Amino acid sequence: MKIFVPKVVKLSDNITPFGGISYVNAEFNNCGLSQLIDNELGVRGNGTGYSHSDIFRTWFNLFFCGGECAEDIQVHLRDTLAQIPGNTVPSADTMLREVKSLAVENTEVVSSSGKVYQFNINEKMNRLNMESLLLTVQLERGKSYDFDYDNQIISHEKYDAKKTYKMNTGYFPGVATIRDKIVYIENRDGNANVKTGQAETMERGYQLLKEHDITINRSRMDAGSYSEEVIKVVSIYSRLFYIRANKCMSLCDRIREIPQADWKNVEINFKGYKVASLPFTQFLEDRYYRLVVMGEKRDERQADLFFGDNCIYRCILTNDWDSTEQEIIEYYNQRGSSEKTFDIQNNDFGWSHLPCSDMNHNTVYLILTAMIKNFYNFIIRKVSKVFTDIPPTSRLKRFIFRFICVPGRWYYRSRQWTLGLYSDRPYDKLFA
Repeated sequence: MKIFVPKVVKLSDNITPFGGISYVNAEFNNCGLSQLIDNELGVRGNGTGYSHSDIFRTWFNLFFCGGECAEDIQVHLRDTLAQIPGNTVPSADTMLREVKSLAVENTEVVSSSGKVYQFNINEKMNRLNMESLLLTVQLERGKSYDFDYDNQIISHEKYDAKKTYKMNTGYFPGVATIRDKIVYIENRDGNANVKTGQAETMERGYQLLKEHDITINRSRMDAGSYSEEVIKVVSIYSRLFYIRANKCMSLCDRIREIPQADWKNVEINFKGYKVASLPFTQFLEDRYYRLVVMGEKRDERQADLFFGDNCIYRCILTNDWDSTEQEIIEYYNQRGSSEKTFDIQNNDFGWSHLPCSDMNHNTVYLILTAMIKNFYNFIIRKVSKVFTDIPPTSRLKRFIFRFICVPGRWYYRSRQWTLGLYSDRPYDKLFA
């Protein structure tokens, strides 16, 4: 059998395999993000050849071209990105120096038991992230939004990693989101108790939103936020809140005492539950809160010795007395969409590959990559209006394969730069 051996011809044209990145760069500049970064962060030191926006843009380019670490710029992408007219591409070392230069010192936080934990609170970077969301009109001043908060374990083996409750090592940052947008991040030791300092963290996040004339309609969080201090803060800054409640002996007693006639049968996601409501004054006796109880039958038939039935009970604390139990449970269950943000950050935007050895430096990186994710939301929504095979919910990998990876070449003609793309897809409609 004859083996086919193709003939290879080497061409000297500077053809880039990432022609679509030019659109990302154009939007980075045209939307005003480049100017915003330089205005907020100021001028870099004398003798530096790159502005803050040059370095930020290169970080953006890195992830939009499928890179995972700063070294990918040096090894794989620098020559390609340098073909874009006016695009200055710093080295990997310069990119990492920028991350370190924007860091702030850690803050010591003492728990109620006297343990000392390290927190990192970078107000400047969080403010820059907020301003970028307003600039791209992903958030708007004067409007009200729903707010989610959670703590996310970021596993790593840096020298300052601490053992988490999942028995791996890493950090345990608190992250606030509005829909699919990250709006606030504070980093903390991996072994920090989830409730330690959480009320203060959330208040700083709420205050940042308030400073930008953004109000919160509803707040939603898991049982890690079930504490008197957190509930006080949430009730001040939110019209309504929904917090998963921890079960305790007194609460279990009250669930057992619910009259059988007060239980309602509902169907949620094709499963049957029984639901009921209780008045709740445990934390604040002057407030009249509501505890929504949901009972789910277990597969095994053996009855629970305490409750006397075979149900698993879950509770949601809220100040919403107008919605039905089913509406409250269904709304709370939607917080799973905010948890998807962590999966996207870990796998698409670098949270699983922290570049630095210190918490304060890595905090800058977490917020920087959150900005990149937020900018991706902005880009994908514009692209999806023209490219029908790229829906706005597309993950980054799909976007890179279907939009960024297109052969192209820049050439100078009639006293202006023109981008030639080897594709019949509607790129011209975006660049128009």
